[in-house]
Amino acid sequence: MFGLNTTELIVILIIALVVFGPNKLPLIGGAVGKSIREFKKSLSGDADTDEKNKKDDGNAAKEDKKDNEEK
Repeated sequence: MFGLNTTELIVILIIALVVFGPNKLPLIGGAVGKSIREFKKSLSGDADTDEKNKKDDGNAAKEDKKDNEEK
């Protein structure tokens, strides 16, 4: 992984802990993980299907709302 050994990774993590603080590290880690997942999806072409699913979910929610209003 980029030619980094364990000691170097630990030093980087300690520096990140000092700079960002313990409260922000989980948020940063989650954001990085989400970004990597989205990047991988975009490379494999799964992003198109995700957008279609979001549109379908939106239409289904509108139909459910109409059904509830009719009752």
